[in-house]
Amino acid sequence: MEIVKILLVIIAAPILGGLIAGMDRKLTARLQHRVGPPLLQPFYDFFKLMQKENLVVNRYQNVYIFIYFTFVIASLVMLVFETDLLMIIFVYTIANVALIVGAMGTGSPYSKIGGARETMVMLAYEPILIFYIIGIYMLTDSFNVSLLDVASKPLLPYLPLVFISMLIIIAVKFKKSPFDFSTSHHAHQELVKGLFTDFSGPSMALVELTHWYEYVFLFGLMFLFWKNNVVIGLLIVLFVFIFILLLDNITARLNWQWLFKFSWSVLIALSLINLLVVYFMNIKIV
Repeated sequence: MEIVKILLVIIAAPILGGLIAGMDRKLTARLQHRVGPPLLQPFYDFFKLMQKENLVVNRYQNVYIFIYFTFVIASLVMLVFETDLLMIIFVYTIANVALIVGAMGTGSPYSKIGGARETMVMLAYEPILIFYIIGIYMLTDSFNVSLLDVASKPLLPYLPLVFISMLIIIAVKFKKSPFDFSTSHHAHQELVKGLFTDFSGPSMALVELTHWYEYVFLFGLMFLFWKNNVVIGLLIVLFVFIFILLLDNITARLNWQWLFKFSWSVLIALSLINLLVVYFMNIKIV
């Protein structure tokens, strides 16, 4: 039964993630008064990339991308199986480190700059993920995700400031404006594609496929804020999607220094205030 569940996650997650990517592109086009690509365009792009020649700068490049791919899937499977949240985030972090190492190992100046910026971005968002985990532990006395199923109350009413911080971090992880420091979605920007400059063909297809798994994983983290009610949890996920979409279309790219300062001041302060309130009021939901 568990094998069937794992296979279902592995098959269904990229389909859902690809549809999310397609919907993002379609709605973005509408907001910009364009027709936009069809909903299934990400899948067309994926299969087109798979048909291209697999050109690599060095022989280890694909190894690191495969590690990135494998560990993102592992983190998603662990989340679906409601295991230890601390271990889930640890596995997810390894995936992101592998991507950075793979990009910086190519020797390209664009890839190196993109990798360096992504490293700084990680230093900006990792503390918030840690506070997110700590907040759940303080309310449940456990890192086990499964306890949220039997919780008497949802997380969101008791971790509202952590939710706000996570909302920004999810936008950062989606690499949307104003937080696309390491990739730059538009060719006229100085970084071109940054982190992904030297990936092409099947390698880039694998990166895109991993992004689809990652989308589902990140939305899954936000779903935990109201896990004991599926409908409300899905409405929260929908709100997060709309927030990221609008933010991407109404903002211009900032620099990584601004994100670093903002995260280590405002976001960390919000999270700490929230955790202190939970601690001094001794709130428990399990």
